[in-house]
Amino acid sequence: MVDRQGLAAEHGVATAAPAALPRHVAIIMDGNGRWAKQRGLPRIEGHRRGVDALRRTLRAAREIGIEIVTVYSFSSENWSRPPAEVSALMGLLKRFIRNDLAELHEAGVRVLIAGDRDNLEPDIRLLLTEAEALTRANTRQTLIVAFNYGSRQEIAAAARALAEEVARGDRSAASITPEAIAARLNTAGVPDPDLVIRTSGEMRLSNFLMWQSAYAELVFQPILWPDYGREALMEALVEYSRRERRYGGLGAVGA
Repeated sequence: MVDRQGLAAEHGVATAAPAALPRHVAIIMDGNGRWAKQRGLPRIEGHRRGVDALRRTLRAAREIGIEIVTVYSFSSENWSRPPAEVSALMGLLKRFIRNDLAELHEAGVRVLIAGDRDNLEPDIRLLLTEAEALTRANTRQTLIVAFNYGSRQEIAAAARALAEEVARGDRSAASITPEAIAARLNTAGVPDPDLVIRTSGEMRLSNFLMWQSAYAELVFQPILWPDYGREALMEALVEYSRRERRYGGLGAVGA
């Protein structure tokens, strides 16, 4: 069992809220292109530096004691980007899995993939499947990679699955509850995020975990993703620790 309050105090997170450390942190990693443009570099260089930032942030999250981290690595809308950029992003994903999977596995990280795999190239689908299979028994931390992911598409797929069950006579329409929908999402069985972070100063969810983030605390940071790391993560956690999470009630509720 993780001593969350002890870890919070050790790392300087304020303890004004009942649960100073979020159990599940979701991150919209935004600003790679702008980071590159500001430096007169090609956009792909911003994405490469973004992978470095991801490594730094994941290591920091493990050290701090964050149990679950979800990262928005490639949205279903990103296919509309120039083909060369999409191809480069696919290459970065392959290299990240090939180069970093051993370290993640050794660190006790379980890797899960959220998103539609049907239209992915076979070699990418295989890599994603291998990453999940290799790390399935790990328990120190869970890393969810939202890849080719869109929240509206995810909710629509859950609705279709439930509608098909009703049509087959396997369930009644009255039995469709929020819990039934949640059980058919990509994140079924995983606690909802307590904290959603978005970098680069943009203030929207952009089709990311919209169902799961119904009661998440949202923190928007101006830093561009390639510059992200432990210090910026700690700033977000300090802000989170100051929040009162009431879940629609009158008093603060612990996670």
